Amino acid sequence: MKKALLFVLGILGLLLAWQSAAVLTAKPWIVPFPAKAFEAILNAVSRGNIFIPIWQTLWKVAAALMISTLLGIPAGYILGRNRELYYFFRPWIMVAQAVPVISWLAIVFFSWGVGWKGPVFISSLALLPISVLTTVAGVRDRDVQLLEMAAVYQVPKRKIIRSIWIGSLIPYILAVLDVSIGQAWKVMLVTEYLCGGKGLGEEIMISRMNIDTARAWGFTFVAVVLGIGFEFVIKGLTRRVLEHAGLPESV
Repeated sequence: MKKALLFVLGILGLLLAWQSAAVLTAKPWIVPFPAKAFEAILNAVSRGNIFIPIWQTLWKVAAALMISTLLGIPAGYILGRNRELYYFFRPWIMVAQAVPVISWLAIVFFSWGVGWKGPVFISSLALLPISVLTTVAGVRDRDVQLLEMAAVYQVPKRKIIRSIWIGSLIPYILAVLDVSIGQAWKVMLVTEYLCGGKGLGEEIMISRMNIDTARAWGFTFVAVVLGIGFEFVIKGLTRRVLEHAGLPESV
């Protein structure tokens, strides 16, 4: 109850800070009042032209997150167990991590043009190093003494993999999800803004072109709320999977 109350107070504090910034700047074309932004959201809802952009961004974020984790966690596990492979692919990971989003635009435009493929590709590529490097850290942080003890007592290999290897990786996999979910929404909105295609990022871009700052802030607020909600859903599903598999959420 206390956590929920503090969370609500935190939200109210953010809204108060937003209102204060709007009053202090006194420039609604830069920082609009929250009431104007919420009015723009309600107008979009009443006209029904907010639901398709929400769905378009939502499924693309889910796709990018799935691609990056399904590729990154197994790759991180392999690289974590083989140092030679890790040092060979380390420059590749560093390049993928260092190249800014905007630098991939030329490849995206010439390859696929405007549409959903560019945002999904760029977002997946931006999230992949997080999954790989976090999983590598988890593999290297395993309890060596526990593995040695399991070998001495001839614990079945399946149980070693399940209880020690996978069990030690669970906190890192959860960390991958924690970091990637928030990052995925930011990267996706930027790529939609730059690459085009249906989505909240495109709606923000259109609002900017029309100098409709209140609408741009309103759609940004919607994206933030969806990102927080999406994170809660993913964490809830992860907990259910771990409980069903009989694995702890942390070790």
